[in-house]
Amino acid sequence: MKPMARYVPVAVAGMLAGAWLAPPPAGAAEPIKIGFTEEMTGALALNGKQALLAINIWAEDVNAKGGLLGRPVQLVYYDDQSNPSLVPAIYTKLIDIDRVDLLYAQGTNISSPAMPTIIEHKKMLIDSFSLAVNGQFNYSRFFQTMPYGPDGKDSISRGFFDVAMTMNPKPKTVALLGADAEFSKSALEGARKQVARLGLKIVYDRTYPPVTVDYAPIVRAVKAAEPDLIFAGSYPADTAGIVRAMQEIGVDTMMFGGAMVGLQAGTIKAQFGDQLNGIVTYELFVHEKTMSFPGIEDFLKKYQSRAAEAGVDPLGYYIPPFTYATFEILGQAVQAVGSLDDDQLAAYIHQAPFKTIVGDIKFGADGEWAKPRMLTIQYQNLKGHDLAQFTAPGTQVILDPPEFKSGTLQYPYSKIRH
Repeated sequence: MKPMARYVPVAVAGMLAGAWLAPPPAGAAEPIKIGFTEEMTGALALNGKQALLAINIWAEDVNAKGGLLGRPVQLVYYDDQSNPSLVPAIYTKLIDIDRVDLLYAQGTNISSPAMPTIIEHKKMLIDSFSLAVNGQFNYSRFFQTMPYGPDGKDSISRGFFDVAMTMNPKPKTVALLGADAEFSKSALEGARKQVARLGLKIVYDRTYPPVTVDYAPIVRAVKAAEPDLIFAGSYPADTAGIVRAMQEIGVDTMMFGGAMVGLQAGTIKAQFGDQLNGIVTYELFVHEKTMSFPGIEDFLKKYQSRAAEAGVDPLGYYIPPFTYATFEILGQAVQAVGSLDDDQLAAYIHQAPFKTIVGDIKFGADGEWAKPRMLTIQYQNLKGHDLAQFTAPGTQVILDPPEFKSGTLQYPYSKIRH
């Protein structure tokens, strides 16, 4: 088979756009076009660039095997600049002008503004890394591949609090903090439900502007409240700021962590190194022996061999495997249905199980995983800032769920932090 054309970026309507642009050879089948936006610039470019590398690897793998339905796949995407306000216009263009066959979206802040356009055009959307987006739309052609399960707002925080209640003595008070942004607010909403379920007392509960730079005043206020638990819902920049402030100020608490986006990235792991010891947060995949799925190691080798040249996360444990799995599901559905019809594909995805590099996936009625599988992990045994240590078992210990558990909680945080 002729090698896939190289990626070429071009400027379109003030946005960066890209595709595998080479036309098919004469007589070849027309490509199947998959359209999406990606965060190539802006605050979430850290996520978008590694996701795009994973998608390109999937497209190469599929096309090397003859494509889908005997047709090559072509990626058509635009840089949304991490700006939700650009998203509706981009998806309108993808559908009405680019005439893409299939649609993908990534991230809570991007998927939410895309949904009205998707629904208006009655298109199916396969999505990743979005928290409880379909809860407000209840759209039957929506599927989300991050393992939140039926109630994502609960599952991203439930493990943290369930693990906390294994401590002796049990915690009684909690501080909640997070950015005034959709993901963080959803995560904090779920945390409040866990607090109510367990009968804990909230002694601090505030959000901060996403543009906050100095987190010391926030952490000092949290310290003054003397909480047993500190749960943060944060994005990469504020996650880093909160961790630094916690290290500098020092807070006497039993357990610290939460829904902290950014700690999953290799660059941030290396930046903080052993300063992460004791933090309890969520993950999707870590290199523990309980998570050895068929195909995952081969994918990670491909990704990591190209990560430096692409300027992306060197480990690729967080976003890349689940992005690749999202497209595996899409490809398996197209092959099984034998059609690109949105209704037929949606009906099939609702009822079929899928085998992916992150394990078996089955969707529920709301388009989320039928059963949640969020990991609650704790950083342990880290020394210095060597990135390679994060590839070894025992440094990102799985505490929950029980079927993937690989170690036990260390506490209190104030005694074991660096």
